[in-house]
Amino acid sequence: MTDLKHDASSRLLWIDLEMTGLDVANDRIIEIAAIVTDFDFNELDTYESVIFQPPEVLSHMNEWSREATVANGLIDRIPAAPNEQHVVNEFSELIKLNFKEPAVLAGNSVHFDRAFIKQWWPDVFNLLHYRILDVSSFKIVMQNKYHVIFNKKETHRAMDDIRESIAELKFYLNYFTKK
Repeated sequence: MTDLKHDASSRLLWIDLEMTGLDVANDRIIEIAAIVTDFDFNELDTYESVIFQPPEVLSHMNEWSREATVANGLIDRIPAAPNEQHVVNEFSELIKLNFKEPAVLAGNSVHFDRAFIKQWWPDVFNLLHYRILDVSSFKIVMQNKYHVIFNKKETHRAMDDIRESIAELKFYLNYFTKK
């Protein structure tokens, strides 16, 4: 039998981005939040920032994103937010501080956040593992096979969304410990 090398990650980098839309090539990141956890989901470190984007970028925001960012107050924080390179530098330092190996991303539909990072923040992308832990994969199985639903508040603010993603995965995993 071949000895298979397994992923020895001891931490997860939970991430959520808010963007001006869903077009990776044209829309931009306007908020980031990250939580570093162990596999018991204990918070070890956090990062959160709104990101300045110029008016010409914000003027192309899609309707859904505009409505959500107006409703949750995010749009009002963008003009006074740090510039994107500053946020990239701070976030990169968080990753380097907490991960000796490439960081495994975790979150809901995190492949999408990863695509934005690859497009707009290549220095951060180079710090990431190719594997991800996507809670939405659990959601599909739990809802459609076991009829287990996790109700989210959906505030569409990055830190709130991450904490809900962690709670959602714990909820699904708890289902199997009860069996």
